[in-house]
Amino acid sequence: MESSQPTQFAQYIPVLFLLAAAVGFAGGSLVISVLLGKFAKSFKAKDAPYECGKDPIGEGTSRFSVKFYLVAMLFILFDIEVVFMYPWAVVYRDMLAEHATRNLILGSMISFLGILFAGYIYALQKKAFDWKG
Repeated sequence: MESSQPTQFAQYIPVLFLLAAAVGFAGGSLVISVLLGKFAKSFKAKDAPYECGKDPIGEGTSRFSVKFYLVAMLFILFDIEVVFMYPWAVVYRDMLAEHATRNLILGSMISFLGILFAGYIYALQKKAFDWKG
């Protein structure tokens, strides 16, 4: 009795072909660029780093203030809050139809926003949003 269903391994053959093509393309591109790069003519102006048409002066990297990183982390924190609110808003109307979870879903979002608001107040008190400090 032969079954017309393909085996589980046979279902992954197209994925393996795609993986082989991706690895082959990436590896082939690297090998070709190395081979062609050996024949390229090199001179000082060509090997200099290009920075928007300006001559590179000074060190390549500059130091950022710790305030910049603090504001960036706060932005990520409040951005993640929006990521949590979208799925909640999508399922909220459907969850209201179920009487058992009506208060649970609203309470969980209110507690989440309360903790987030407490963090916001703390950041304001510590002057974390002050750019001049």
